[in-house]
Amino acid sequence: MSKIRIVLIEDHDLTRVGIRTALIQKDELEVVGEAANAVDGLKMLKMLQPDIAIVDIGLPDKDGIELTREVKSTANGQQLITKVLILTLQDNKEAVLAAFAAGADSYCMKDIKFENLLEAVRVTYNGNAWIDPAIARIVLQQAQQNPQKLESAFVDTKTIASNPDSVENQEEIQPYTLTERELEVLQLIVEGCSNALIAERLYITVGTVKTHVRNILNKLCADDRTQAAVRALRSGLVG
Repeated sequence: MSKIRIVLIEDHDLTRVGIRTALIQKDELEVVGEAANAVDGLKMLKMLQPDIAIVDIGLPDKDGIELTREVKSTANGQQLITKVLILTLQDNKEAVLAAFAAGADSYCMKDIKFENLLEAVRVTYNGNAWIDPAIARIVLQQAQQNPQKLESAFVDTKTIASNPDSVENQEEIQPYTLTERELEVLQLIVEGCSNALIAERLYITVGTVKTHVRNILNKLCADDRTQAAVRALRSGLVG
Protein backbone atom coordinates (compact mmCIF):
# COMPACT_ATOMS: atom_id res chain seq x y z
CA MET A 1 0.00 0.00 0.00
CA SER A 2 1.46 3.35 -1.05
CA LYS A 3 1.84 6.05 1.56
CA ILE A 4 0.08 9.40 1.50
CA ARG A 5 2.86 11.90 0.74
CA ILE A 6 2.55 15.23 2.55
CA VAL A 7 4.33 18.59 2.45
CA LEU A 8 3.95 20.98 5.40
CA ILE A 9 4.00 24.71 4.70
CA GLU A 10 3.97 26.46 8.07
CA ASP A 11 6.17 29.30 9.31
CA HIS A 12 5.92 28.57 13.04
CA ASP A 13 8.70 26.07 13.80
CA LEU A 14 7.12 24.48 16.87
CA THR A 15 3.77 24.07 15.14
CA ARG A 16 5.39 22.52 12.10
CA VAL A 17 7.43 20.10 14.21
CA GLY A 18 4.33 19.18 16.20
CA ILE A 19 2.28 18.42 13.09
CA ARG A 20 5.10 16.41 11.54
CA THR A 21 5.61 14.43 14.75
CA ALA A 22 1.89 13.63 14.89
CA LEU A 23 1.63 12.59 11.25
CA ILE A 24 4.66 10.30 11.13
CA GLN A 25 3.20 8.17 13.91
CA LYS A 26 1.04 6.58 11.22
CA ASP A 27 2.75 4.24 8.77
CA GLU A 28 0.34 5.23 6.00
CA LEU A 29 1.57 8.85 6.06
CA GLU A 30 4.91 10.25 4.93
CA VAL A 31 6.06 13.86 5.37
CA VAL A 32 8.27 14.36 2.32
CA GLY A 33 9.04 18.04 2.75
CA GLU A 34 8.63 21.18 4.85
CA ALA A 35 8.73 24.90 4.12
CA ALA A 36 8.43 28.02 6.26
CA ASN A 37 7.14 30.36 3.54
CA ALA A 38 5.02 30.36 0.41
CA VAL A 39 7.83 30.82 -2.13
CA ASP A 40 9.83 27.86 -0.88
CA GLY A 41 6.63 25.91 -0.40
CA LEU A 42 5.52 26.32 -4.03
CA LYS A 43 8.95 25.31 -5.30
CA MET A 44 8.82 22.22 -3.11
CA LEU A 45 5.34 21.29 -4.33
CA LYS A 46 6.44 21.55 -7.96
CA MET A 47 9.53 19.44 -7.27
CA LEU A 48 8.01 16.75 -5.03
CA GLN A 49 4.37 16.74 -6.22
CA PRO A 50 3.00 15.34 -2.95
CA ASP A 51 -0.52 14.06 -2.51
CA ILE A 52 -1.41 16.73 0.05
CA ALA A 53 -0.07 20.13 1.07
CA ILE A 54 -0.97 21.22 4.59
CA VAL A 55 -0.86 25.00 4.31
CA ASP A 56 -1.04 27.71 6.98
CA ILE A 57 -2.90 30.87 5.99
CA GLY A 58 -0.60 33.22 7.90
CA LEU A 59 2.65 32.78 5.97
CA PRO A 60 5.22 35.60 6.14
CA ASP A 61 5.66 36.34 2.41
CA LYS A 62 2.12 35.75 1.11
CA ASP A 63 -0.94 34.22 2.68
CA GLY A 64 -1.91 30.60 2.25
CA ILE A 65 -4.97 31.56 0.24
CA GLU A 66 -2.84 33.12 -2.47
CA LEU A 67 -0.51 30.13 -2.35
CA THR A 68 -3.49 27.82 -2.77
CA ARG A 69 -4.62 29.80 -5.79
CA GLU A 70 -1.15 29.47 -7.32
CA VAL A 71 -1.02 25.74 -6.60
CA LYS A 72 -4.35 25.16 -8.32
CA SER A 73 -3.39 27.40 -11.21
CA THR A 74 -0.10 25.57 -11.59
CA ALA A 75 -1.91 22.26 -11.49
CA ASN A 76 -3.73 23.10 -14.71
CA GLY A 77 -0.49 23.66 -16.58
CA GLN A 78 1.91 21.26 -14.88
CA GLN A 79 -0.28 18.35 -13.87
CA LEU A 80 0.16 18.84 -10.11
CA ILE A 81 -1.98 16.32 -8.25
CA THR A 82 -1.56 18.02 -4.88
CA LYS A 83 -4.65 18.65 -2.79
CA VAL A 84 -4.58 21.56 -0.34
CA LEU A 85 -5.61 21.24 3.29
CA ILE A 86 -5.74 24.64 5.00
CA LEU A 87 -4.73 24.55 8.66
CA THR A 88 -5.24 27.83 10.48
CA LEU A 89 -6.40 29.77 13.52
CA GLN A 90 -8.72 31.88 11.37
CA ASP A 91 -12.37 30.89 11.37
CA ASN A 92 -13.83 34.17 10.11
CA LYS A 93 -16.25 34.04 7.20
CA GLU A 94 -14.04 35.96 4.78
CA ALA A 95 -11.01 33.70 5.29
CA VAL A 96 -13.05 30.52 4.98
CA LEU A 97 -14.88 31.48 1.79
CA ALA A 98 -11.74 32.96 0.24
CA ALA A 99 -9.83 29.73 0.90
CA PHE A 100 -12.45 27.59 -0.82
CA ALA A 101 -12.82 30.06 -3.66
CA ALA A 102 -9.05 29.78 -4.17
CA GLY A 103 -9.45 26.03 -4.56
CA ALA A 104 -8.69 24.65 -1.09
CA ASP A 105 -9.84 21.06 -0.75
CA SER A 106 -10.23 21.01 3.04
CA TYR A 107 -10.14 23.45 5.94
CA CYS A 108 -9.09 22.64 9.53
CA MET A 109 -8.53 24.67 12.67
CA LYS A 110 -5.16 24.41 14.40
CA ASP A 111 -6.78 23.22 17.61
CA ILE A 112 -8.04 20.13 15.78
CA LYS A 113 -7.65 16.82 17.60
CA PHE A 114 -4.96 14.48 16.31
CA GLU A 115 -7.41 11.79 15.22
CA ASN A 116 -9.52 14.37 13.38
CA LEU A 117 -6.44 15.66 11.57
CA LEU A 118 -5.69 12.12 10.42
CA GLU A 119 -9.27 11.76 9.21
CA ALA A 120 -9.02 15.11 7.39
CA VAL A 121 -5.88 13.94 5.61
CA ARG A 122 -7.47 10.63 4.60
CA VAL A 123 -10.73 12.24 3.43
CA THR A 124 -8.83 14.86 1.44
CA TYR A 125 -6.57 12.23 -0.11
CA ASN A 126 -9.66 10.30 -1.23
CA GLY A 127 -10.92 13.33 -3.11
CA ASN A 128 -13.50 14.69 -0.67
CA ALA A 129 -13.63 17.93 1.29
CA TRP A 130 -13.07 17.77 5.05
CA ILE A 131 -14.40 20.81 6.87
CA ASP A 132 -13.86 21.50 10.55
CA PRO A 133 -17.26 21.59 12.32
CA ALA A 134 -16.58 25.19 13.34
CA ILE A 135 -16.06 26.03 9.67
CA ALA A 136 -19.01 23.98 8.44
CA ARG A 137 -21.45 26.38 10.06
CA ILE A 138 -20.00 29.27 8.04
CA VAL A 139 -20.08 27.29 4.80
CA LEU A 140 -23.65 26.16 5.29
CA GLN A 141 -24.84 29.63 6.30
CA GLN A 142 -23.37 30.93 3.06
CA ALA A 143 -25.02 28.09 1.17
CA GLN A 144 -28.41 29.01 2.58
CA GLN A 145 -27.95 32.75 1.99
CA ASN A 146 -26.25 32.65 -1.39
CA PRO A 147 -25.88 29.09 -2.72
CA GLN A 148 -24.96 30.18 -6.25
CA LYS A 149 -21.93 32.10 -4.96
CA LEU A 150 -20.71 29.23 -2.83
CA GLU A 151 -21.41 26.69 -5.55
CA SER A 152 -18.92 28.46 -7.79
CA ALA A 153 -16.17 27.75 -5.30
CA PHE A 154 -16.69 23.99 -5.55
CA VAL A 155 -17.84 23.31 -9.13
CA ASP A 156 -15.17 21.97 -11.45
CA THR A 157 -15.02 24.37 -14.40
CA LYS A 158 -14.03 21.48 -16.69
CA THR A 159 -17.24 19.71 -15.75
CA ILE A 160 -19.25 22.80 -16.58
CA ALA A 161 -17.49 23.18 -19.90
CA SER A 162 -18.27 19.60 -20.92
CA ASN A 163 -21.78 19.61 -19.43
CA PRO A 164 -23.15 23.15 -19.28
CA ASP A 165 -26.44 21.97 -17.80
CA SER A 166 -24.79 20.28 -14.80
CA VAL A 167 -25.22 23.18 -12.39
CA GLU A 168 -28.64 24.21 -13.57
CA ASN A 169 -29.93 20.64 -13.52
CA GLN A 170 -29.19 20.28 -9.83
CA GLU A 171 -32.16 22.59 -9.23
CA GLU A 172 -34.35 19.74 -10.49
CA ILE A 173 -33.10 17.04 -8.11
CA GLN A 174 -36.03 15.04 -6.81
CA PRO A 175 -36.12 13.47 -3.33
CA TYR A 176 -37.11 10.08 -4.73
CA THR A 177 -33.73 9.80 -6.48
CA LEU A 178 -32.21 9.17 -3.05
CA THR A 179 -33.24 6.39 -0.70
CA GLU A 180 -34.55 7.19 2.77
CA ARG A 181 -31.24 6.16 4.29
CA GLU A 182 -29.28 8.27 1.80
CA LEU A 183 -31.40 11.29 2.73
CA GLU A 184 -30.58 10.65 6.40
CA VAL A 185 -26.87 10.48 5.59
CA LEU A 186 -27.14 13.61 3.43
CA GLN A 187 -28.78 15.53 6.28
CA LEU A 188 -25.87 14.62 8.57
CA ILE A 189 -23.36 15.61 5.89
CA VAL A 190 -25.06 19.00 5.72
CA GLU A 191 -24.71 19.26 9.50
CA GLY A 192 -20.96 18.75 9.13
CA CYS A 193 -20.75 15.21 10.55
CA SER A 194 -17.80 12.97 9.76
CA ASN A 195 -18.28 9.42 8.48
CA ALA A 196 -17.52 8.07 11.94
CA LEU A 197 -20.14 10.30 13.56
CA ILE A 198 -22.73 9.45 10.90
CA ALA A 199 -22.08 5.76 11.54
CA GLU A 200 -22.53 6.28 15.27
CA ARG A 201 -25.77 8.23 14.91
CA LEU A 202 -27.35 5.85 12.41
CA TYR A 203 -26.02 2.66 14.03
CA ILE A 204 -24.28 1.48 10.86
CA THR A 205 -20.66 0.77 9.98
CA VAL A 206 -18.27 3.38 8.59
CA GLY A 207 -17.95 1.22 5.48
CA THR A 208 -21.70 1.41 4.94
CA VAL A 209 -21.57 5.19 5.40
CA LYS A 210 -18.86 5.44 2.74
CA THR A 211 -21.04 3.46 0.34
CA HIS A 212 -24.00 5.78 0.99
CA VAL A 213 -21.80 8.87 0.55
CA ARG A 214 -20.46 7.54 -2.73
CA ASN A 215 -24.00 6.88 -3.98
CA ILE A 216 -25.12 10.35 -2.87
CA LEU A 217 -22.25 12.04 -4.71
CA ASN A 218 -23.05 10.06 -7.85
CA LYS A 219 -26.77 10.84 -7.74
CA LEU A 220 -26.21 14.56 -7.06
CA CYS A 221 -23.38 14.75 -9.63
CA ALA A 222 -21.22 16.24 -6.89
CA ASP A 223 -17.44 16.08 -6.69
CA ASP A 224 -17.28 16.12 -2.89
CA ARG A 225 -19.32 16.26 0.32
CA THR A 226 -19.44 20.06 0.48
CA GLN A 227 -20.71 20.40 -3.07
CA ALA A 228 -23.32 17.76 -2.28
CA ALA A 229 -24.39 19.72 0.81
CA VAL A 230 -24.70 22.94 -1.18
CA ARG A 231 -26.78 21.25 -3.89
CA ALA A 232 -28.96 19.51 -1.30
CA LEU A 233 -29.72 22.82 0.43
CA ARG A 234 -30.27 24.63 -2.82
CA SER A 235 -32.69 22.02 -4.16
CA GLY A 236 -34.53 21.64 -0.86
CA LEU A 237 -33.63 17.98 -0.33
CA VAL A 238 -32.72 18.79 3.28
CA GLY A 239 -33.28 21.74 5.56
